[in-house]
Amino acid sequence: MNFSMLAAAYGQSAQAPTSDPTNAGKAVFGKANCMGCHKWHGNGGGGYGGDALSLRKTDLTRDQIIEVVGCGRPGTGMPFFTRGAYDEVKCHDMNRQDAGAQMPPEGGMFLRSKDIEAVADYVIAHIKGAGEPTYAECIAFFSSSSRVCDVYKTQAQKPDDATASRGKGQ
Repeated sequence: MNFSMLAAAYGQSAQAPTSDPTNAGKAVFGKANCMGCHKWHGNGGGGYGGDALSLRKTDLTRDQIIEVVGCGRPGTGMPFFTRGAYDEVKCHDMNRQDAGAQMPPEGGMFLRSKDIEAVADYVIAHIKGAGEPTYAECIAFFSSSSRVCDVYKTQAQKPDDATASRGKGQ
């Protein structure tokens, strides 16, 4: 019995390094409601702040993503998530007076620097440059066979169905 317990413990520790180091950023992406505007897949679209940009197509670097999450985007609906942004913390080389009417909205919560960095790392690793969302990505995001993912499953099957239909007609 001790051998089994040791084997189980060994198996668990052997599996630990395979966990995704960006899981913390994925959690922040959900907790801070990035999905509200950018959607689970980061492709953007309509949200409370307007038409959110696609994180899949962004040219922003990690440092630029960190600045945008922390400071928001002046003149847009992209909120800031850093406590004291534009007051104690200068953002985009501006303070609150400089931003004026272009002042971005405050996010629904404030994030710590490490959380902002984690969400930037998640975006870089899993969203930026990823192309169109897939069923596999949806399942990986929701960690289950969520009905939300059904639309991607259907889309993944359509090319095969179209090929099968053409084949029968020839």
